[in-house]
Amino acid sequence: MSAIRLLVLGAVRMHGRAHGYQVRNDLEYWGAHEWSNAKPGSIYHALKQMAKQGLLLAHETAPSTAGGPPRTEYEVTDEGLDEYRTLLRDAVRSYDRNLDVLSAAVGFIVDLPREEAVALLKERIEGIREWRDAVTEYYTPAEGPESLGHIGEIMNLWVHSADSGAEWTRGLVARIEGGAYTFAGEGEPFVGVLAEGVENPYATGVPDPGDLD
Repeated sequence: MSAIRLLVLGAVRMHGRAHGYQVRNDLEYWGAHEWSNAKPGSIYHALKQMAKQGLLLAHETAPSTAGGPPRTEYEVTDEGLDEYRTLLRDAVRSYDRNLDVLSAAVGFIVDLPREEAVALLKERIEGIREWRDAVTEYYTPAEGPESLGHIGEIMNLWVHSADSGAEWTRGLVARIEGGAYTFAGEGEPFVGVLAEGVENPYATGVPDPGDLD
């Protein structure tokens, strides 16, 4: 699973309708270009590809009053909304995804009901536990990783990563169960996108041909 589809669908959904440069601007505002594959080319390709797949509806807009070219605005379809929710739930519950996928899921987790988010995170904790138990039964020597040479450090790395991942997830569950954040159906959601015309302090400023589409 790639983080880019979840990120793009989620960004478009938050706006209702958005052109490609708005989506790029939002993802750079979130720093996604640093922790994921959300580079301009990937963003614009994902928008066009998902429009072809029926996940996004493309609207041709009129030229701007300032004389700029018309842009294509995208809107999430019902099929796209189903895909977004499927990707989000899978990314929250899965313990074996890349960190960029988990990061994207955390960014949109409040789109789920609170109880469902907690249940999915607990599935993630259980998956980590089962994986760790299976690994340590066979591959973790009691006398330490050195007994397997430097190769033993590979499994040592994975076990420590599992432990830290489980600890972080338990902390998030505790905060959510304690009432942190506003989840679906609970009131006005947190606004994490930039309004049209608002300067992005974290923009890379690197032009891309897709910026004008």
